[in-house]
This record gives sequence, structure tokens and C-alpha cells, in this order.
Amino acid sequence: MSTALIIVDIQNDYFPNGKMELSNPDRAAANAAKVLNWFRQNNKDQIFHVQHIASSPELGFFLPNTEGAELHKTVLPLDHESIIVKNFPNSFLKTDLESKLREKGITKVVVVGMMTHMCIDATVRAAVDLGFETTLIEDACATRDLSYQDRIIPAEQVHYAFVSALHGMYANVISTEEFLQQN
Repeated sequence: MSTALIIVDIQNDYFPNGKMELSNPDRAAANAAKVLNWFRQNNKDQIFHVQHIASSPELGFFLPNTEGAELHKTVLPLDHESIIVKNFPNSFLKTDLESKLREKGITKVVVVGMMTHMCIDATVRAAVDLGFETTLIEDACATRDLSYQDRIIPAEQVHYAFVSALHGMYANVISTEEFLQQN
């Protein structure tokens, strides 16, 4: 099969009591785990876990060698699954993710993870720019409230604004249930 799963930044700092808590990370991680389990049953070696490690302490989260930077228990990798360490929102930038996908003959990717408005957006756009047919499982992603000029944009609006911008030109955006029913 030429389809791979890319699990982006489902890490402890995004969960309750983490340094960058998101809105509904548990729901998104549970859905990501369902997709992960499907891949484990059908594509055993086509799974790529992406872990963001802060390159500077100013980021304030995902600091090296901290519990917050560790991958979350819901999607822990098995020994034979690849872990890609990144330092930028784009999972392909200065990593070996693209070369590993190409080595395996991957032409399609399924993306899940966190944060919708940052690393998911950057990774999906980069995947498409690199020629990968991309599916985004939107309810297996999470984000947070944002603010701009004294305005608070609720996480749900942030999430759907980015998902709707990606849908069509960049990705086939579907739910976990739709993915599991189609495959």
C-alpha cells in the first residue's frame, strides 16, 4: 500500500497541566489513536510519529528532555515505527520525513495531530507541495484559542477556519468515522 500515516506532535504539553494546553486534546488524541490502530492492522510499517523538540527555551514548551515533550500515551510508537524529530512547524523542514516516505514508495499521506493552526497547516501544505496526495482527519486534530488586537478567536473557530482553508486545494478533509468507513 502506498499510504502512510503521519501523527504530528501529539505530545504531553498539549494536554491538561501541560505548558501549552489545547482545547479538547483528549478527543483529538482518541480519534488519532483509532486511525493509528487502523494503520497498525493494515499498513504495519507505514506509520510516522512526529515529535517537536524546541530548539530554543523561548518557545516555552516541548523543551528537550522534559515530560511535556514526550509523545502522549494514546499514540505511543511501537518499536518498529519511525519517529521524526522536528524543530519547525513543517514536519518536512530539515527532517528526513520526505526521504523516508519516498524510500517506502509512499504517494499518499493521512495527517492527524496538533495544533491545527500551526503544525498541521504547515505539514499538510508542505506534503501537497512535495507531491503527496493528502487526507486530513479533522476531528483527530486540536488547537487552542488565539487572540489578535484584543479579540479572542475561540479554538473551534480557529480549527474550522484552518480546516476549511485546507479542504479541496490542499487536502481531502474528513472525519475519523468517514476514514474508517472508507477503508
